[in-house]
This record gives sequence, C-alpha cells and structure tokens, in this order.
Amino acid sequence: MKFLILLVIFSTFLSSQEIRVQGLENKKPERVLYIGNTYFYYNDSLHNHVRRMLEEYYSKNIDRRSYKSITISGAALSDHNIKHSLDYKSLRMQDPFELVIVHGGSGETFNENRRKNFSKEIKEITNEIKKSGAESALYMIHALVEPHDYAYPEMINDIQEMYIQAGIENNALVIPVGLAFEEAYNQRSDIQLHKPFDGSHPDLLGTYLSALVVYSSITHQSPKKINYDYFGKIRHLDKIFLQEIANSTVENFYNIKLN
Repeated sequence: MKFLILLVIFSTFLSSQEIRVQGLENKKPERVLYIGNTYFYYNDSLHNHVRRMLEEYYSKNIDRRSYKSITISGAALSDHNIKHSLDYKSLRMQDPFELVIVHGGSGETFNENRRKNFSKEIKEITNEIKKSGAESALYMIHALVEPHDYAYPEMINDIQEMYIQAGIENNALVIPVGLAFEEAYNQRSDIQLHKPFDGSHPDLLGTYLSALVVYSSITHQSPKKINYDYFGKIRHLDKIFLQEIANSTVENFYNIKLN
C-alpha cells in the first residue's frame, strides 16, 4: 500500500511568496544538462521525454548532442564531478549549457548530517553552474513508498523542505516533481508511478509525469497541450490525468497561470 499524504501546497513553508525563483530567464533552452542517478535514467531517460515535449512546443528538432544526461547509479550529489560535467567541449558540444537540472539521492533526507551535506553540495554545484553561464534547476525527487524498507509517511515533507530551502539559498528554480507524485496518488490510489518491486524508481507513468512537470516548469506552458504519449505507450486516460496533475501542481507551486 502506497503512502497517501494530503499536501497543503500553501503551508507556511511552501508559500509561493517564499519561492524566490518562479521561472527561468530563458524559457526556451535547447542546451540542457541533467545530472542525477537512475531516477533520471529509467524508462528511456527523463531527458529524452522532456526533449520530445520541447520539440513539439518549439516546432523544431533539438540537437541531441546538446541535450544530455549524466547519471550514476545510486548517486548522491557528492558523487558527481560537477566541473567535469559542465565541460561542454569534452562532451563534443560547440556551446555551453543554458540550463542544468540536478537532483540528489533518495537517502539525503534521512538525517540531519545528510541534509547538511545536501545543502553544502547544492551550494557548490549551483556556484559552478553560475560560473559556466547556465541557469540552475533543482529537481525535487519523489518520496519512497512501500515496499521500500526506508519509506516513511513524512518523507515528502522532508524532501520538499530540503529542496525549497536549497532553492531559496541558491537562487535556483525548484521543479516540484515530488509534489506531483503525491497529488496523483491522492487522486488515484490505483495509479502506478513507482516500480512495484522496489518502491523507489519511477515506473513509466512516473517518468511521464516527471517529464510533464519539468516541461511546464521550464516553459510555463500548460502540459495539457502536449500530444506526446511516448509513441502510444501512455494510455489516453492516464495521459489526460497526469497532464492535469502536472498542470495544477506547477500552477499552485509557483502561483502562476500556465499559458
């Protein structure tokens, strides 16, 4: 049984007035780097799904050589060599990245020491991203659910607090993926967003929802306009439901109206 947590988006801590960055300066980035772990990598890789959605919105293809993902299985932030990752020339690119999206490991909320290390690593990473000329975005991960041994009901609260605080401290956009997962489960307890065998990694619908949230957070465009359904692999009813969830989550989180 998955944990169903009723979220109050406009709690004292989560008030949109406290979120300093409510959108990117460049809402049509084409050179984007994703840095994370298998949460990005699963299901044909999150960056591929977002790229296809952006191509639909841009009405043109994005050069795949400039739209990249660097993932390490089980990685925490400290496992990544951020300077090397940002070296676009070593990745056979002509120009530097415009946007870098990062996330930490699922265990970084577990205790105070890990949360402090997360804060320290985010500061160092966002500073390096700023030096490179790119904008930063923090991908708020989803919570663990049963049957994972370390799942606990308050986990999403710890995740959102940690990511929002890091966004405030480092003037970085926070992408509210974890909140979208919770809201989807609140409305449809039968939906499968996590892999059922581990309660950690996203299933295909989880990756699709994540991509919708990233897409709308980047562009401020409604995901309800997206036709992309992973080449027919997302059922129409699931597609409509997840687009509605992504739309309301992004609008509520940033206190904006999507175009």
